[in-house]
Amino acid sequence: MSDEGYELQFVKEAFETNWIAPLGPNVDGFEKELADYVGAASAAALSSGTAAIHLALKAIGVTEGDLVFCQDLTFSATANPIIYEKAVPVFIDSDMKTWNMDPNALEEAFQKYKRKGIVPKAVLLVHLYGLSADIDKILKICNSYGVSLIEDAAESLGTIYKGSQTGTFGDYGIYSFNGNKIITTSGGGMLVAKDSSKIDKARFWATQSRDPARHYQHSELGFNYRMSNIVAGIGRGQLKVLDKRVEKKRQIFEYYKSELKNVEGIGFMPINDWNEPNCWLSCITLEGKIKPIDIMLALEKENIESRPIWKPMHMQPFFKNYDFVGSSVSEELFQAGICLPSDTKMNESTQYEICSIIKSL
Repeated sequence: MSDEGYELQFVKEAFETNWIAPLGPNVDGFEKELADYVGAASAAALSSGTAAIHLALKAIGVTEGDLVFCQDLTFSATANPIIYEKAVPVFIDSDMKTWNMDPNALEEAFQKYKRKGIVPKAVLLVHLYGLSADIDKILKICNSYGVSLIEDAAESLGTIYKGSQTGTFGDYGIYSFNGNKIITTSGGGMLVAKDSSKIDKARFWATQSRDPARHYQHSELGFNYRMSNIVAGIGRGQLKVLDKRVEKKRQIFEYYKSELKNVEGIGFMPINDWNEPNCWLSCITLEGKIKPIDIMLALEKENIESRPIWKPMHMQPFFKNYDFVGSSVSEELFQAGICLPSDTKMNESTQYEICSIIKSL
Protein backbone atom coordinates (compact mmCIF):
# COMPACT_ATOMS: atom_id res chain seq x y z
CA MET A 1 0.00 0.00 0.00
CA SER A 2 1.25 3.52 -0.83
CA ASP A 3 2.07 6.08 1.85
CA GLU A 4 -1.23 7.84 1.06
CA GLY A 5 -3.28 4.65 1.19
CA TYR A 6 -2.81 4.15 4.92
CA GLU A 7 -4.05 7.64 5.76
CA LEU A 8 -7.09 7.39 3.50
CA GLN A 9 -8.03 4.07 5.02
CA PHE A 10 -8.21 5.47 8.56
CA VAL A 11 -9.87 8.75 7.52
CA LYS A 12 -12.46 6.90 5.40
CA GLU A 13 -13.28 4.70 8.37
CA ALA A 14 -13.78 7.80 10.55
CA PHE A 15 -16.32 9.23 8.09
CA GLU A 16 -18.12 5.92 7.62
CA THR A 17 -18.53 5.47 11.39
CA ASN A 18 -19.37 9.17 11.91
CA TRP A 19 -16.44 9.72 14.30
CA ILE A 20 -15.62 13.26 13.09
CA ALA A 21 -15.41 15.00 16.45
CA PRO A 22 -12.33 15.40 18.62
CA LEU A 23 -12.04 11.97 20.24
CA GLY A 24 -12.73 8.62 18.67
CA PRO A 25 -11.06 5.33 17.73
CA ASN A 26 -8.30 6.99 15.68
CA VAL A 27 -7.32 9.24 18.58
CA ASP A 28 -7.17 6.27 20.94
CA GLY A 29 -5.30 4.20 18.36
CA PHE A 30 -2.79 6.92 17.51
CA GLU A 31 -1.99 7.50 21.18
CA LYS A 32 -1.38 3.82 21.83
CA GLU A 33 0.59 3.21 18.64
CA LEU A 34 2.84 6.25 19.16
CA ALA A 35 3.43 5.35 22.81
CA ASP A 36 4.30 1.78 21.80
CA TYR A 37 6.64 3.01 19.06
CA VAL A 38 8.68 5.30 21.30
CA GLY A 39 8.43 3.16 24.42
CA ALA A 40 6.39 5.53 26.60
CA ALA A 41 3.87 4.45 29.21
CA SER A 42 1.15 6.72 27.85
CA ALA A 43 0.48 9.48 25.32
CA ALA A 44 -2.06 12.26 24.76
CA ALA A 45 -2.84 13.37 21.19
CA LEU A 46 -3.09 17.16 21.08
CA SER A 47 -3.63 20.01 18.63
CA SER A 48 0.07 20.90 18.40
CA GLY A 49 3.51 20.32 19.84
CA THR A 50 3.25 23.77 21.40
CA ALA A 51 0.14 22.65 23.29
CA ALA A 52 2.08 19.61 24.49
CA ILE A 53 4.88 21.79 25.89
CA HIS A 54 2.32 24.04 27.55
CA LEU A 55 0.62 21.12 29.30
CA ALA A 56 3.98 19.62 30.32
CA LEU A 57 4.96 22.90 32.00
CA LYS A 58 1.55 23.09 33.68
CA ALA A 59 1.82 19.47 34.85
CA ILE A 60 5.22 20.14 36.43
CA GLY A 61 3.65 23.04 38.31
CA VAL A 62 5.25 25.98 36.51
CA THR A 63 3.48 29.16 37.57
CA GLU A 64 3.95 32.92 37.50
CA GLY A 65 7.51 33.99 38.30
CA ASP A 66 9.05 30.51 38.13
CA LEU A 67 12.29 30.05 36.17
CA VAL A 68 12.53 27.60 33.28
CA PHE A 69 15.94 26.87 31.77
CA CYS A 70 15.26 26.63 28.03
CA GLN A 71 17.49 25.78 25.08
CA ASP A 72 18.49 28.94 23.24
CA LEU A 73 18.92 27.48 19.74
CA THR A 74 15.39 26.47 18.82
CA PHE A 75 12.14 27.66 17.24
CA SER A 76 10.08 30.08 19.32
CA ALA A 77 7.36 27.45 19.88
CA THR A 78 9.66 25.88 22.47
CA ALA A 79 9.87 29.04 24.55
CA ASN A 80 6.44 30.62 24.02
CA PRO A 81 4.54 28.30 26.43
CA ILE A 82 6.84 29.44 29.25
CA ILE A 83 5.35 32.89 28.78
CA TYR A 84 1.81 31.45 28.62
CA GLU A 85 2.26 30.44 32.26
CA LYS A 86 3.83 33.84 33.10
CA ALA A 87 7.08 32.11 33.98
CA VAL A 88 10.57 33.41 33.20
CA PRO A 89 12.82 31.73 30.60
CA VAL A 90 16.58 31.58 31.01
CA PHE A 91 18.19 30.64 27.72
CA ILE A 92 20.99 28.06 27.72
CA ASP A 93 23.65 27.95 25.01
CA SER A 94 24.45 24.98 22.75
CA ASP A 95 27.75 23.20 22.20
CA MET A 96 29.38 22.34 18.89
CA LYS A 97 29.45 18.63 19.78
CA THR A 98 25.67 18.26 19.60
CA TRP A 99 24.26 21.67 18.47
CA ASN A 100 21.96 21.20 21.47
CA MET A 101 21.96 22.33 25.10
CA ASP A 102 25.49 22.54 26.49
CA PRO A 103 25.71 20.62 29.80
CA ASN A 104 28.46 22.96 30.97
CA ALA A 105 26.32 26.03 30.32
CA LEU A 106 23.40 24.32 32.06
CA GLU A 107 25.51 23.66 35.16
CA GLU A 108 26.74 27.26 35.03
CA ALA A 109 23.13 28.47 35.01
CA PHE A 110 22.20 26.28 37.98
CA GLN A 111 25.19 27.61 39.94
CA LYS A 112 24.46 31.21 38.97
CA TYR A 113 20.89 31.05 40.28
CA LYS A 114 21.78 28.89 43.27
CA ARG A 115 23.90 31.79 44.50
CA LYS A 116 20.71 33.86 44.36
CA GLY A 117 18.79 31.21 46.24
CA ILE A 118 16.71 30.29 43.16
CA VAL A 119 16.14 26.84 41.66
CA PRO A 120 14.36 26.59 38.28
CA LYS A 121 11.10 24.69 38.06
CA ALA A 122 12.05 22.83 34.87
CA VAL A 123 14.65 22.36 32.15
CA LEU A 124 13.35 22.42 28.58
CA LEU A 125 15.69 20.57 26.23
CA VAL A 126 15.45 20.38 22.41
CA HIS A 127 16.72 17.70 20.02
CA LEU A 128 17.48 20.07 17.15
CA TYR A 129 17.06 18.90 13.53
CA GLY A 130 16.78 15.30 14.78
CA LEU A 131 20.16 15.38 16.55
CA SER A 132 19.88 14.11 20.11
CA ALA A 133 21.32 16.17 22.92
CA ASP A 134 23.84 14.71 25.37
CA ILE A 135 20.93 13.45 27.47
CA ASP A 136 22.83 11.50 30.14
CA LYS A 137 24.85 14.52 31.22
CA ILE A 138 21.84 16.83 31.20
CA LEU A 139 19.64 14.35 33.06
CA LYS A 140 22.34 13.86 35.68
CA ILE A 141 22.48 17.62 36.30
CA CYS A 142 18.68 17.89 36.50
CA ASN A 143 18.50 14.98 38.95
CA SER A 144 21.24 16.45 41.15
CA TYR A 145 19.14 19.59 41.62
CA GLY A 146 15.79 17.77 41.74
CA VAL A 147 14.48 19.58 38.67
CA SER A 148 12.13 18.10 36.05
CA LEU A 149 13.26 17.65 32.45
CA ILE A 150 11.02 18.18 29.41
CA GLU A 151 12.30 16.93 26.06
CA ASP A 152 11.17 18.88 23.01
CA ALA A 153 11.47 16.08 20.46
CA ALA A 154 9.32 17.90 17.89
CA GLU A 155 12.05 17.43 15.27
CA SER A 156 13.44 14.09 16.46
CA LEU A 157 10.73 11.43 16.26
CA GLY A 158 12.60 8.29 15.21
CA THR A 159 15.93 9.47 16.61
CA ILE A 160 17.69 6.95 18.86
CA TYR A 161 19.91 7.87 21.84
CA LYS A 162 21.82 4.90 23.25
CA GLY A 163 19.13 2.45 22.19
CA SER A 164 16.01 4.43 23.18
CA GLN A 165 13.83 7.00 21.45
CA THR A 166 14.39 10.66 22.19
CA GLY A 167 11.47 12.12 24.11
CA THR A 168 11.36 9.24 26.60
CA PHE A 169 14.17 10.13 29.03
CA GLY A 170 12.70 13.15 30.80
CA ASP A 171 9.58 13.53 32.90
CA TYR A 172 7.73 14.54 29.73
CA GLY A 173 8.43 14.32 26.02
CA ILE A 174 6.69 16.13 23.20
CA TYR A 175 6.38 15.44 19.48
CA SER A 176 5.05 17.59 16.65
CA PHE A 177 3.17 16.52 13.52
CA ASN A 178 3.21 19.92 11.85
CA GLY A 179 3.24 19.96 8.05
CA ASN A 180 7.03 20.10 7.83
CA LYS A 181 7.83 17.30 10.29
CA ILE A 182 9.07 13.79 9.46
CA ILE A 183 5.49 12.55 9.74
CA THR A 184 2.56 14.94 9.70
CA THR A 185 -1.11 15.16 10.54
CA SER A 186 -1.12 18.64 8.89
CA GLY A 187 -1.08 19.99 12.44
CA GLY A 188 -0.92 18.20 15.76
CA GLY A 189 1.27 17.03 18.59
CA MET A 190 1.71 14.38 21.26
CA LEU A 191 2.64 14.49 24.93
CA VAL A 192 4.24 11.36 26.41
CA ALA A 193 5.32 10.41 29.92
CA LYS A 194 6.48 7.46 31.96
CA ASP A 195 3.59 7.95 34.38
CA SER A 196 0.14 7.26 32.87
CA SER A 197 -1.62 9.26 35.57
CA LYS A 198 0.22 12.40 34.45
CA ILE A 199 -1.04 11.93 30.91
CA ASP A 200 -4.58 11.34 32.19
CA LYS A 201 -4.44 14.76 33.87
CA ALA A 202 -3.09 16.39 30.70
CA ARG A 203 -5.95 14.88 28.68
CA PHE A 204 -8.40 16.31 31.22
CA TRP A 205 -6.96 19.83 30.86
CA ALA A 206 -6.84 19.46 27.07
CA THR A 207 -10.56 18.62 26.96
CA GLN A 208 -11.64 21.91 28.55
CA SER A 209 -11.22 20.38 32.04
CA ARG A 210 -14.72 19.01 31.85
CA ASP A 211 -15.58 17.27 35.12
CA PRO A 212 -17.13 13.77 35.01
CA ALA A 213 -20.62 15.10 35.68
CA ARG A 214 -23.90 14.69 33.76
CA HIS A 215 -24.07 18.45 33.23
CA TYR A 216 -21.25 20.68 31.96
CA GLN A 217 -19.11 21.40 35.00
CA HIS A 218 -15.58 22.80 35.18
CA SER A 219 -13.58 22.98 38.42
CA GLU A 220 -10.28 23.89 36.71
CA LEU A 221 -9.17 26.08 33.83
CA GLY A 222 -9.30 24.04 30.64
CA PHE A 223 -7.90 24.21 27.11
CA ASN A 224 -9.22 23.21 23.69
CA TYR A 225 -6.11 21.16 22.89
CA ARG A 226 -7.40 17.73 21.81
CA MET A 227 -6.60 16.23 18.41
CA SER A 228 -9.54 15.40 16.14
CA ASN A 229 -10.37 11.85 15.08
CA ILE A 230 -9.81 12.78 11.40
CA VAL A 231 -6.35 14.24 12.05
CA ALA A 232 -5.43 11.24 14.22
CA GLY A 233 -6.35 8.96 11.33
CA ILE A 234 -3.77 10.70 9.16
CA GLY A 235 -1.24 10.28 11.97
CA ARG A 236 -1.89 6.55 12.26
CA GLY A 237 -1.27 6.15 8.54
CA GLN A 238 1.89 8.26 8.64
CA LEU A 239 3.26 6.33 11.61
CA LYS A 240 3.26 3.16 9.50
CA VAL A 241 5.85 4.69 7.14
CA LEU A 242 7.97 6.50 9.76
CA ASP A 243 10.87 4.03 9.57
CA LYS A 244 10.99 4.45 5.78
CA ARG A 245 11.02 8.23 6.18
CA VAL A 246 13.90 8.06 8.66
CA GLU A 247 15.87 5.81 6.30
CA LYS A 248 15.29 8.21 3.40
CA LYS A 249 16.24 11.27 5.48
CA ARG A 250 19.50 9.60 6.47
CA GLN A 251 20.22 8.76 2.82
CA ILE A 252 19.68 12.40 1.86
CA PHE A 253 22.16 13.56 4.51
CA GLU A 254 24.74 10.95 3.50
CA TYR A 255 24.47 12.03 -0.14
CA TYR A 256 25.14 15.66 0.75
CA LYS A 257 28.06 14.58 2.91
CA SER A 258 29.61 12.43 0.20
CA GLU A 259 29.26 15.17 -2.42
CA LEU A 260 30.39 18.12 -0.31
CA LYS A 261 32.88 16.65 2.18
CA ASN A 262 35.89 17.68 0.10
CA VAL A 263 34.69 21.25 -0.47
CA GLU A 264 36.82 23.59 1.59
CA GLY A 265 34.94 25.61 4.19
CA ILE A 266 31.93 23.28 4.52
CA GLY A 267 31.14 21.46 7.77
CA PHE A 268 28.25 19.16 8.65
CA MET A 269 25.87 18.81 11.55
CA PRO A 270 27.45 16.49 14.15
CA ILE A 271 26.65 12.77 14.29
CA ASN A 272 27.90 11.26 17.56
CA ASP A 273 28.50 7.56 18.11
CA TRP A 274 25.69 7.41 20.71
CA ASN A 275 23.24 9.10 18.37
CA GLU A 276 21.20 7.62 15.52
CA PRO A 277 19.52 10.80 14.22
CA ASN A 278 16.46 10.91 12.00
CA CYS A 279 18.24 13.65 9.96
CA TRP A 280 14.97 15.59 9.77
CA LEU A 281 16.89 18.36 8.03
CA SER A 282 20.35 18.13 6.47
CA CYS A 283 22.36 21.10 7.73
CA ILE A 284 25.81 22.40 6.90
CA THR A 285 28.00 25.20 8.22
CA LEU A 286 30.19 27.54 6.20
CA GLU A 287 33.58 29.01 6.97
CA GLY A 288 35.13 31.59 4.67
CA LYS A 289 33.90 34.21 2.25
CA ILE A 290 30.80 32.29 1.13
CA LYS A 291 27.89 32.94 3.51
CA PRO A 292 24.58 31.09 3.95
CA ILE A 293 22.72 33.89 2.18
CA ASP A 294 24.90 33.38 -0.91
CA ILE A 295 23.83 29.75 -1.17
CA MET A 296 20.20 30.55 -0.40
CA LEU A 297 20.06 33.18 -3.16
CA ALA A 298 21.83 30.93 -5.66
CA LEU A 299 19.35 28.12 -4.96
CA GLU A 300 16.40 30.51 -5.15
CA LYS A 301 17.38 31.43 -8.72
CA GLU A 302 16.68 27.78 -9.59
CA ASN A 303 13.43 27.81 -7.58
CA ILE A 304 14.99 25.70 -4.80
CA GLU A 305 14.20 26.64 -1.22
CA SER A 306 16.66 26.46 1.67
CA ARG A 307 16.55 27.97 5.15
CA PRO A 308 18.91 29.50 7.72
CA ILE A 309 19.55 27.76 11.03
CA TRP A 310 17.09 28.84 13.74
CA LYS A 311 17.77 32.31 15.08
CA PRO A 312 18.58 31.89 18.82
CA MET A 313 15.98 33.00 21.33
CA HIS A 314 18.28 35.49 23.06
CA MET A 315 18.58 37.32 19.71
CA GLN A 316 14.81 37.51 19.17
CA PRO A 317 13.23 40.93 19.78
CA PHE A 318 10.56 39.47 22.07
CA PHE A 319 13.00 37.49 24.23
CA LYS A 320 16.06 39.78 24.14
CA ASN A 321 15.65 41.01 27.73
CA TYR A 322 15.72 37.54 29.29
CA ASP A 323 18.90 36.03 30.70
CA PHE A 324 21.24 34.01 28.49
CA VAL A 325 23.96 31.70 29.82
CA GLY A 326 26.81 30.54 27.59
CA SER A 327 29.41 31.66 25.10
CA SER A 328 27.19 32.31 22.07
CA VAL A 329 27.80 29.03 20.22
CA SER A 330 24.13 29.23 19.22
CA GLU A 331 24.81 32.60 17.59
CA GLU A 332 27.81 31.19 15.72
CA LEU A 333 25.70 28.34 14.36
CA PHE A 334 22.98 30.77 13.29
CA GLN A 335 25.49 32.95 11.45
CA ALA A 336 27.26 30.02 9.74
CA GLY A 337 24.51 27.43 9.22
CA ILE A 338 22.08 26.58 6.45
CA CYS A 339 19.38 23.91 6.15
CA LEU A 340 19.51 22.26 2.74
CA PRO A 341 16.44 20.82 0.96
CA SER A 342 15.59 17.55 2.73
CA ASP A 343 12.18 16.42 1.45
CA THR A 344 11.82 12.63 1.27
CA LYS A 345 10.24 12.97 -2.20
CA MET A 346 13.42 14.61 -3.52
CA ASN A 347 15.34 12.49 -6.01
CA GLU A 348 19.09 12.15 -6.46
CA SER A 349 19.19 14.31 -9.56
CA THR A 350 17.78 17.24 -7.60
CA GLN A 351 20.37 16.71 -4.88
CA TYR A 352 23.07 16.58 -7.54
CA GLU A 353 21.85 19.94 -8.87
CA ILE A 354 21.88 21.45 -5.37
CA CYS A 355 25.43 20.23 -4.72
CA SER A 356 26.59 21.52 -8.13
CA ILE A 357 25.22 24.99 -7.33
CA ILE A 358 27.00 25.00 -3.97
CA LYS A 359 30.27 23.85 -5.53
CA SER A 360 30.01 26.53 -8.23
CA LEU A 361 30.19 29.20 -5.52
